[in-house]
Amino acid sequence: MNKIQSSIAAAVLAACSLAPLQAGAALFEDDEARRAILDIRARLNNMQNEINAKADKTNSLDLNTQNEQLRQEIARLRGQIELLTNELANAQKRQKDFYVDLDARLRKLEPQTVTVDGKEFSVEQAEQRAYDAALAYFKAGDYKNAGAAFYDFTRRYPNSGLAPSAYYWLGNTYYAQRDYKNAISAQQTVVKNFPDSPKAADALLNIASCQLELKDRPGARKTLETLVAQFPGSPAAQTAQERLAALK
Repeated sequence: MNKIQSSIAAAVLAACSLAPLQAGAALFEDDEARRAILDIRARLNNMQNEINAKADKTNSLDLNTQNEQLRQEIARLRGQIELLTNELANAQKRQKDFYVDLDARLRKLEPQTVTVDGKEFSVEQAEQRAYDAALAYFKAGDYKNAGAAFYDFTRRYPNSGLAPSAYYWLGNTYYAQRDYKNAISAQQTVVKNFPDSPKAADALLNIASCQLELKDRPGARKTLETLVAQFPGSPAAQTAQERLAALK
């Protein structure tokens, strides 16, 4: 009987040591919790077998009393197993929810592949948001804030795939504010630093427009001729030819 009571004590101790699962899943990995539950169940089965074996040999009142105490302990242990099982299920759900949320957050931070002016490249989330915010200012007619936002973008992301477009729209914000010299400077950056960008032809056309506003007809003519020579098949080149004809 002392052996049985010792087994009960060990089983109860094992069950109690698992109770802190309620505070979080950190104390036990899933496999450890499962093994603990299986171990308690095995002990319960052994104890039940011993009770049944002794009950077959004697019907003494003292043994029945001890057996009843053991049965009560077994009932409590079974209740503890049920509690642990529920806690394990809850911990697994919390862990699953955590990883789903973590995965969603990581995906938001991952670079995205975008296509601008027929070119495909990777863009960081923050980078795309900064560009979109600047463009939204421009579309709303808020050229001052659009210019500041595009200027900030070119400083923060000088190697971005969106940089040619950012400089192009920066030049347009200056043009809209009649700051033709800075508009020319921004568009020249597109032509010089990003000659393969589809925006380069439009940048030259905008430079010519600024030169005409500054009464620099010879400069505008030269720019338009350069545009036609370098980008002969572009829509901007067709517009340049029409303007050249008008300058004669």
